[in-house]
Amino acid sequence: MSAEELAGRLNTLMEGSALIRTQLEIRWLNAGKRVLQLQIKQRRTKKASDLAYRVLWPNEYKDRIVLLHQEAGSPPTGSIILPRQPTQPIKEARMSEGLFESDLSYQDAIENVYGWKEQAIVGSENINGTACQILESKPGNASVSTYARVRSWIDPRRLVPLRIEKYASSGELIRRIDITRVARDEKHQPIPAGLVVHGPRKDTVTEFNGARIDQDVNFTDVDFTAAGIQR
Repeated sequence: MSAEELAGRLNTLMEGSALIRTQLEIRWLNAGKRVLQLQIKQRRTKKASDLAYRVLWPNEYKDRIVLLHQEAGSPPTGSIILPRQPTQPIKEARMSEGLFESDLSYQDAIENVYGWKEQAIVGSENINGTACQILESKPGNASVSTYARVRSWIDPRRLVPLRIEKYASSGELIRRIDITRVARDEKHQPIPAGLVVHGPRKDTVTEFNGARIDQDVNFTDVDFTAAGIQR
């Protein structure tokens, strides 16, 4: 496949809606860890993406909410909602901050790099014995993302990324995401189910482990509000 065909197929696979349960674990080197159980509502179309994160457990973080939205070709927006506190907007300058203080940023969570304008195959490499094509994606508009380019090591047979690296305009590697487990969804399509994320901090690492996914959920716009996510 050409770069455009590969990115196009990945972009199509990203579309749809899902209700996801996952575990987020943040580990501080020599300083313990934090484990959160999350519910994620996700809706992605060609025109826009919406995400709603809610902490289910532990009780000290319960009902902390993050809402994210991005129109195609535009920068993302979002808000943080804490129990019994006013809604906090996530300003553009904060999009590189960690989701629930993890190594995955708000930008990482919402953006779909396979829908970006510039796509190129820049090499190939084996990842854990799987031959991958390296797809390089560029947004074509500096305001769309906090990153200048993203490289994805794609398994072309299963159409899943096995590694993702995100770079600043200076060429510095900002984040690396390794897919540690690939599962099959309700449609028997392979999907990333386990992720390990290394970010700018040198003393932490974050791991996501998916527990359940329900697809083709009939969400409305209300579901991506504070009132809707708590229903």
